[in-house]
Amino acid sequence: MIKYNLKCKCKKVFESWFSSSKEYETLKKKNLINCIYCNSTSVNKSIMSPNLSTKSNKKNKKMQIENKVKKQLMEFQKYIEKNCKDVGDNFTQEARSIHYDNKTSKGIYGRATPEETNELLEEGIEVSTLPWIKKSEN
Repeated sequence: MIKYNLKCKCKKVFESWFSSSKEYETLKKKNLINCIYCNSTSVNKSIMSPNLSTKSNKKNKKMQIENKVKKQLMEFQKYIEKNCKDVGDNFTQEARSIHYDNKTSKGIYGRATPEETNELLEEGIEVSTLPWIKKSEN
């Protein structure tokens, strides 16, 4: 996991986590990174100071942070699983059905390719991409 400070054209700065710098670049190219304040895709990395540690336990500290983030993601995932319907690979069809047929839904989650996600966003259908932890990784 890597954390970037991001700056939007609206001049707001916010943080976001990515699985790698390569993932950030891929999402950026596909305009899938949005400002949390104005929803613009005109977002860029801002200058960050490195987190340097001279202590011998910096690996341990990094592991603690990674475990904390993983725990928070797992708690969020449990909330989604409890309160939303898993539509699996039919996510794009279900999202369009809810959007265009004005259906009410308590929320859905499932899988979509980055291309499908981008198409939904272009159609004005609000979706979010989240890292999903497999139960076998716990």
